[in-house]
Amino acid sequence: MKSSPTIQAVAIALFVVLSPLAFAGDPPATKPFRIGTCDWSIKMPLSADSFYFAKETRLMGIQYSFGKPGVGLDLRTRENRDTIREVVRTTDVAIASLGIGILNQIPLATTEEAEQLVSDCMDAMIKMNEEASQLTDRELAAKVSPKIVLLAFFGKADINGNPERMEAVIKTLKRLAPVAEEHGLILGLETLLDETDLRYIIESVGSPAVKVYYDTGNSARMGYDIYAEIQSLGCESICEVHIKENDELLGDGTIDFSRIKSLLRAMQYPGWLIIEGSAPKKTSRTEATQKNAAYALGLFHP
Repeated sequence: MKSSPTIQAVAIALFVVLSPLAFAGDPPATKPFRIGTCDWSIKMPLSADSFYFAKETRLMGIQYSFGKPGVGLDLRTRENRDTIREVVRTTDVAIASLGIGILNQIPLATTEEAEQLVSDCMDAMIKMNEEASQLTDRELAAKVSPKIVLLAFFGKADINGNPERMEAVIKTLKRLAPVAEEHGLILGLETLLDETDLRYIIESVGSPAVKVYYDTGNSARMGYDIYAEIQSLGCESICEVHIKENDELLGDGTIDFSRIKSLLRAMQYPGWLIIEGSAPKKTSRTEATQKNAAYALGLFHP
């Protein structure tokens, strides 16, 4: 029996609605990954210099630091946000995400100052997103409206093997997460924890605003199966990825980044890959990052 024109029209409409990738160009699995670096890895934190460095090395984004009030181009102030926005316009290098590395010295588990730092950072991100929404250049707006902030748990802030500190962090995140969730922000946890402990924290907080900031070098150093963890955690739990090797350049160490690329492709990871560290002894961070950028761009963004 032949279908009527009406039935055919309905079927076509349903196909369009139910197949979002059908007319959206290349699916995520075939698009090149976006590659950036941390401003602290190249020793250019809280400055415009990191964006110009990224442009020279063909990187597409900077993970920008958030620190104490008044230090560097502090994003708490409108003037500094305007400056960074203009730098992004000039260099065409995006703000991939933010990172609060100072939490390593001011632990989230034990200090009220740390919680205030995260609150301040979220407030700055909310303002950046509001200001970006006023731009007529939508491509620029996307590059100056970061949604992810890395929360660091190393040194004094390490919670690995410390259940009491883990519980304290969970309580703090429960207070912070509602604001992040309301404004579409993500709190990314970079820790030395394994997948089991990370899942425990995420499930205990119970908010989609809390995810894992996965670092290949940290997990490899701890002896975790990074390939199994990445595959298991997936896009549901991983918000962003540090591609890092321990005391070696990317591609010169033990981590199989081609395999990581395949895993990220399979799970259709849509986020940034951020180069951190990966500097052999007697090699400057800037020189190492230049070499790491060439490697990462060749592998992940050919």
